[in-house]
Order: sequence, then structure tokens, then C-alpha cells
Amino acid sequence: MLEAGIALLFGLIAGSFLNVCIYRWPRDLSVVKPRSHCTSCEKTIAWYDNIPVVSFVALGGRCRYCQARIPFRYPVVELATGLLFFYWVLSRWQDQPVFAIKMCVFTALAVGLIFSDLEERILPDEMTLGGVLLGLVFAYFVPLKDVLYFAEVQLPGKFLSVAESALGAAFPAFFLWGAGWLYEKIRHRQGLGLGDVKLIAMVGAFLGLHSALLTLILGSIAGSIVGYAYIKFTHKDASTYELPFGTFLGLAALVAAFGWGMF
Repeated sequence: MLEAGIALLFGLIAGSFLNVCIYRWPRDLSVVKPRSHCTSCEKTIAWYDNIPVVSFVALGGRCRYCQARIPFRYPVVELATGLLFFYWVLSRWQDQPVFAIKMCVFTALAVGLIFSDLEERILPDEMTLGGVLLGLVFAYFVPLKDVLYFAEVQLPGKFLSVAESALGAAFPAFFLWGAGWLYEKIRHRQGLGLGDVKLIAMVGAFLGLHSALLTLILGSIAGSIVGYAYIKFTHKDASTYELPFGTFLGLAALVAAFGWGMF
């Protein structure tokens, strides 16, 4: 339980950093400099006003200096990341500590991508392509048993797991890219961004082919239903509305992660 409590604190801090990434990476800004500041009055935020969740509540969700509203996304991302870290460490630390760390990293990336796409319609390469690389690295240390394993493919050492990760990244990404290419040829307009392709590659690199395909199915169904309902309710033009598909894929990836983590 102590480890889970520490993980919660680390998750809150990681969530605070994710908020910086969500705001700055889509704008091609450094996440290192300058220090955290109010985006309205540009005053530097003091350390005591930058404590995850606590500062938002203490300030009433407003900047201390100009009283501009702080987006509710800040405490949501911090709390979500903290709770995910808490869950994975609580459930897996005793028997599979590296697995717990892997899932903390994966779900943190998913949270960052969910909100980045929701707000800016951008899925930063730092999270998607960087996530693919991290997934391949983790596959070497945490056995990934999926298609190749059950097909009894023979590879030396832990390279079978890395190959599973690579297959999980490549196949669904190529499938999604192909679907987007076909849609563009038929409808003569872009229906899918490359960021979504990179996101599903990241999911496959971490969780394997089956979970990546599950993410595609769940994300597509949820995106279609919710997107259609939103367009009808708000009377938006379906031909021009840009659906944050990456947000739905990210949420589906979290569902797939919990299912994958049970095995």
C-alpha cells in the first residue's frame, strides 16, 4: 500500500507535467522553458500555486493575479494520471513491478493524447512515436505474448516479445492508414490524420496486435456514435466537422489496457 501511495504522488506530478505537454507541444513550444505561467496574464506561477489538484481547489480554479479561469482539464489530467498510477502499482507491484511501471507509462501517454486531441486536434509525435519506441523497449523486459507466441514462432531470447511489439505497432497502423487513404480517394477529402495512425502504432507496441485491433474497434464505434450525436445536437456540418478520433482511440486504449492487464 505504501508503494501505491507513492505511485499516486508520482502520478499527480506526472499529470502536472502532462498538462504542460498538452498545452505546449501542439504549439511547438519547449516544455522546459519558460517556467509555468498563466497563459492570460503571463505571470510566472509560484510553486505553491502549482501543486497538483490542491492549488486548483485552493485558488477556486482561477489565476491568483488576473483571475482568469484555469481550464478544468488541469486537475482532471492530474487526478486521472495519479489514480491510474495508484491502480497499476497497487495491483501489480508485488509480483510484476516492471509490468506496473510499463502500464503507468502507457496510460499516462494515453491520457496526454486524449486531451491533446480533444483540445487541439493534434497528437504530438513526442507521445506517439516516442511511445512506439518505449513500447519496443518495454517489450524486451516484459514478455509480450500475442500472435507470434501462440503461432509458436521461434526467435532467440526475448526478441520474440520485441517482434510481437513491432508487429502490434505495424499491422494496425498500416490498416488504419490504408482505410484513411481509401476514404480520401473515394470522398476526395481527408478523413484521417497521421497522428491517429501513430497513436494506434503506440498502442500496439505496448499491448500487442490483439489489443490494438480492439482499440480500433472500440474507438471507431464510440467515435461514430458520439460524433454523430454531437453533430446532430449542435447542428454542425458533418462534412467539415473535425472529429477528435484520437480522443476516442485513447479512451479505447485505456479500456484495452485494463483488459490486457488482467492476464
